[in-house]
Amino acid sequence: MKWKDNIYFVLVEPREAGNIGSSARAIKNMGFKNLCLVNPKSPISDEARWFAHNALDVLQAMKVYDNLTDAISDKSLIVGTTRRKGKKRGTVLPVEDVAVRLFDTALDKKIAVLFGREDRGLFNEEIEECDLLLTIPTGKEQPSLNLAQAVMIVAYELLKADGKKGPGKRINKKELPYLVEHGELTFLYSRISKILRLLGYIPRGDKDIEKKIMLNLKQLAVRKGLAEWELQMLHGICSQIEKKLR
Repeated sequence: MKWKDNIYFVLVEPREAGNIGSSARAIKNMGFKNLCLVNPKSPISDEARWFAHNALDVLQAMKVYDNLTDAISDKSLIVGTTRRKGKKRGTVLPVEDVAVRLFDTALDKKIAVLFGREDRGLFNEEIEECDLLLTIPTGKEQPSLNLAQAVMIVAYELLKADGKKGPGKRINKKELPYLVEHGELTFLYSRISKILRLLGYIPRGDKDIEKKIMLNLKQLAVRKGLAEWELQMLHGICSQIEKKLR
């Protein structure tokens, strides 16, 4: 069951204490324990503790961060939840499809699943930090889910993903790609972006093309994972290009 210890449910700027407590209860219902808050807008009140209902241990162990960067820097895979789709957001997959991938990765790597604000969800700059995006199918008449409901559904699908593998279908950990941590990838992406601008590959001031290229690079890296030696190789290529440019 240790794979569950590598899943972190991250609530970004939650406003309602009841949602925080209900989210704690939801993840414990499904056998998880890691709840994180980023710049919460309400204190952990009696209301939160009441809604937690037998999940006070999750609330007490919960980690609170001032910003998203600190919350995800030591995670290998960052997954965002969204109901909005579009070209700028890249590929958005159904929650059940993403859950199986997360289960495989969580066997030996930390994963952060991000949930946005009750009223506005995740901002575009937060979406850009994500390696994968998932969505929960809903009816057109009322597509917006309550925060704690969304947490429960994602936790449930992750629990199902464990069962889908079944005896004899589990991946050998030695066969899993080594995923470098998110912070290391972020530095690589920024370096590549800078080099592309120096080469004139990205027209000056064209932020849309730059964002699209970076999004495609992220999706490419996350498909199979990026090994440490591959990361160092890419940094070496960047260094040689920078040397030639100088």
